[in-house]
Amino acid sequence: MSYIEGKQIVVTGGAGFLGSFLCERLAAAGAGELFIPRHADYDLTEQDAVRQLYQDAEPDVVIHLAAEVGGIGANQANPGRYFYANMAMGLHLIEEARRRHIGKFVQVGTVCAYPKFAPVPFKEDDLWKGYPEETNAPYGIAKKSLLVMLQAYRAQYHLNGIYLLPVNLYGPHDNFDLETSHVIPALIRKFIAARDNGDPEVVAWGTGSASREFLYVEDAAEAITLATDSFNGDQPVNIGTSHEITIRELVELIARLTRYEGSVRWDTSKPDGQPRRKLDTSRATRLFGFEAATGLEDGLRKTIEWWEDQRG
Repeated sequence: MSYIEGKQIVVTGGAGFLGSFLCERLAAAGAGELFIPRHADYDLTEQDAVRQLYQDAEPDVVIHLAAEVGGIGANQANPGRYFYANMAMGLHLIEEARRRHIGKFVQVGTVCAYPKFAPVPFKEDDLWKGYPEETNAPYGIAKKSLLVMLQAYRAQYHLNGIYLLPVNLYGPHDNFDLETSHVIPALIRKFIAARDNGDPEVVAWGTGSASREFLYVEDAAEAITLATDSFNGDQPVNIGTSHEITIRELVELIARLTRYEGSVRWDTSKPDGQPRRKLDTSRATRLFGFEAATGLEDGLRKTIEWWEDQRG
């Protein structure tokens, strides 16, 4: 019998992009009741709301996905809000889990927690060897603080809390709002609109020299399910593909897959963000057997097809 079979599980952010896929995967793995708190009912930045959530749901397990975050522009516009909201949610959820002796707490962190100039590929042991990239540092540091909290609570209170570090996610149901979206949905939307409008060029941010690693959302859901079921250690664990692509290469690939035939103009007045991102994912494979199954091109095709359907 698996650990999660029959368990009552709270999934914060369970109605969101990753959360919807994770809840499907947890149900398929035999989880009991899944409780998805809505912001209208529970403001997780408030301690009283978190207490009420735990009283209502009576969970055995808490998986904390909920976050306030966006792309580079949104991070630059909301540094204070992103720090407070992400710090407060995690702080109250972990403290109340300790008070109620919750069986397991799963914190989903962020690759933004890594130092700006971390050695590539990023290894979990390098997490503290420098300051994060400036545009997303408040968000990344707030999330990284929750790793410290979970390790401290494990040592003092024996709370079984685990910490996962997924790389940038993409896939169907992603956020395609140009003001707050991440790079893949923003590019897909731009290229399809430009194709349909007959625009001669698309503007891309930065120089294109920065690199990123991307993980298909269904693979991320599988990783979190595996970790929730069988991983109980105190060390952070990277979740990704260990495949790196430059933004310029990504732009060219999305242009081809969306059948856009115009040109790309690079707006070098805009920031590139972190210079490189590529994870060492060997710990996830070793500790709970996770390996990503979806290649980037296949995942992009599925995402583009979904957005085309949604527009229609």
